Amino acid sequence: MKKCMVISIIVFLIFSIASPAGAASGYGWGFKKNGNHEIPYIGSYKKMLEKYGAYYADHSGEKNIYLTFDNGYEEGYTDDILDVLKAEAVPATFFVTGHYVSSHPELVRRMVDDGHIIGNHSYHHPDFSILTKGAMKKELETLEEAVAEVSDQDDLKYLRPPRGIFNEQSLEWSNDLGYIHIFWSLAFIDWDTAKQKGWKYAYEQIMDQMHPGAIMLLHTVSSDNAQALQKLITTLKKEGYSFKSLDDLILKDMVSKDIYGY
Repeated sequence: MKKCMVISIIVFLIFSIASPAGAASGYGWGFKKNGNHEIPYIGSYKKMLEKYGAYYADHSGEKNIYLTFDNGYEEGYTDDILDVLKAEAVPATFFVTGHYVSSHPELVRRMVDDGHIIGNHSYHHPDFSILTKGAMKKELETLEEAVAEVSDQDDLKYLRPPRGIFNEQSLEWSNDLGYIHIFWSLAFIDWDTAKQKGWKYAYEQIMDQMHPGAIMLLHTVSSDNAQALQKLITTLKKEGYSFKSLDDLILKDMVSKDIYGY
């Protein structure tokens, strides 16, 4: 699974503003960072995401933050992270794989018991852009069944594609299967357990990129993240940010569309 995470971040770092129409099969999610604490530019990806109801940020302008974690394997820090989230009453979404569920069912159970959302990161972590619809369906349903076996959450509606790879077909199929794609607008290289740089580095990386409406991608394998999380949350709260769940984002968006028609 560590190899999968390495591939994931490489794909994340390869980003071009050119039209995704030029890509052979799948596109690697990415964005153009800015120093203005604004939602980053994603080029022509934006229209595609809007067409299929996918999200990477909250565009309302409100100072909301949506905390998400990807969990492919465990390094012993997730309990510490859950302790901080519980103490600060901060909701999060954990995108898990089949390997994670089978190897650490007690942590998945605790996530749900603590009121967090489990997201679907697939069972075997494949490239969705090269799968058939049937194979994609099996990956998602198998993971959903695994989560239901170890926790009280039996319905997974949020999907984060493995390695951040997607295309219009995978977005369409996920919609057909009842899932909502969740990408991200804030991330940094936090996954390499051999190259942790201290809590201050993680804290500064996140604060430098912070913007209203951020969907943050973090990895629980990072000791830096675990150590920085408490200070990060308390600082952002003092700056007027509120931590919301993905359910809050989707509900708010649905209400806005009903009232304003967009």
